[in-house]
Amino acid sequence: MLYIWGLRWWPGIFLGELIVNGQLLVDHVPLPVGSLAGQQLGNMAEIVIGAWLLRRLIGRGAALDETAQVGGMIIATGAATAISATIGTVSMLAGGVIEAADVPTFWRTWWLGDTSGALIVIPLALTWLPSPRAALRRLWTLEGGLLIASVVALATLGVTSAAPLTYMVFPALIWAAFRFGPAGVALSVAINAVLTIGITAHRMGAFFSQPIDNRTLSTQLYVLVGALTALFLAALVSERERSAEELAESRRRESEGALEERLRIARELHDSVSQALFSSVLHTRAAQKALLEEGAQVSGRLGETLAAIGELTRRAQREMRMFIFEWGPESIGEGLVRAFESHVASLGEELGLKIDVEGPETRLPLTRTTQTQLFWIGREALANSLKHGGSTIVRVRVDLLDGRVILEVTDNGRGFDPAEEHPGHNGLESMRSRAEEIDGTLMITSVPTRGTVVRVDVAVESGKHTDVA
Repeated sequence: MLYIWGLRWWPGIFLGELIVNGQLLVDHVPLPVGSLAGQQLGNMAEIVIGAWLLRRLIGRGAALDETAQVGGMIIATGAATAISATIGTVSMLAGGVIEAADVPTFWRTWWLGDTSGALIVIPLALTWLPSPRAALRRLWTLEGGLLIASVVALATLGVTSAAPLTYMVFPALIWAAFRFGPAGVALSVAINAVLTIGITAHRMGAFFSQPIDNRTLSTQLYVLVGALTALFLAALVSERERSAEELAESRRRESEGALEERLRIARELHDSVSQALFSSVLHTRAAQKALLEEGAQVSGRLGETLAAIGELTRRAQREMRMFIFEWGPESIGEGLVRAFESHVASLGEELGLKIDVEGPETRLPLTRTTQTQLFWIGREALANSLKHGGSTIVRVRVDLLDGRVILEVTDNGRGFDPAEEHPGHNGLESMRSRAEEIDGTLMITSVPTRGTVVRVDVAVESGKHTDVA
């Protein structure tokens, strides 16, 4: 509580310790007042210094989802409990409660007891108190119920069985680490500790059958080892999950950066080279018209040269238009279907190609990133139809069926064998890469002389839609 709320709440800890020590003072075997005062001082020092160390080593608001945080918690806890164990042991020795020969065992028992308790309570508080609803929501599933039932059953069986089955609960703790994170592990460890201590305290189970010193040591180590193993494993799994998310986010940013660069290049080509070629065509036509007005023969050498220049310029213009078509500045705008409609609006007439676009009028339940990748896959398929397929008719169709969005580009071109390698052509690899980035399934069906079908299938994203500016 001091770690979460602040060290200024230490008087509450003092009052709690005072109540406990007051009870010990009036017990049927009362302890010396000096020993109890030393015990209170040691416990206060443990808690205040422990909270301070926690804040220094793991920072505020730690969720124990990093191995460094778990390690810092262990260091802070071990150091703080060592203070209490040392001061308490010296106080009991000075008050004549224990003999000098008992000091090592007494100190060890005190230190392990406080450390084991801290490694049960601290993780439970850090993972559940900040957001109990979020922690409960993750466990409030059929699998979560099965996990809790397994922890209860295996912990009970392991401690009560006469056979050496004590550590049977570990598979359940590992399950909690992999599937439910630090919050699930903290709860599982707490349940295991409560059952183990309760069964042993009621004179039952494998630990109770041992001598008192071994009984205490075995119980403490059992709880401690289980907590450490599960907490470190949960932190490691959380780090790997976070690394995977960061890698995916990095790839997304890299993809968006590459897309922006392509759009910038396409815009610059459109604004500079394409406009220059268009101006060259106009000047060539003006020169040919001037020849006619001056009475010269268009079929002469100068006219033929101008005609050749005009044809070469128009060919370069078509090549540039095709390049801009592949790298063009269009985006998904108001949606995937509208983007395709806008993109192919003038291509059919200019390039001698008939392109039909079909799809739903409503927004698709996909993020802008997913729709952008689908758009570029469709563009790549269209570009292949124009450049390599010799197609005259292309159909672009978008369907929303049974929780899936399906993009299909069909042409009547010459087709190809998708299994063969095509050196120098990266279009197929680009489409496959984009489909993988959005967890989509890409299928390319093509038969030579019978056209090609490019089909992409992605799952809808619940609660998401096109982010339209």
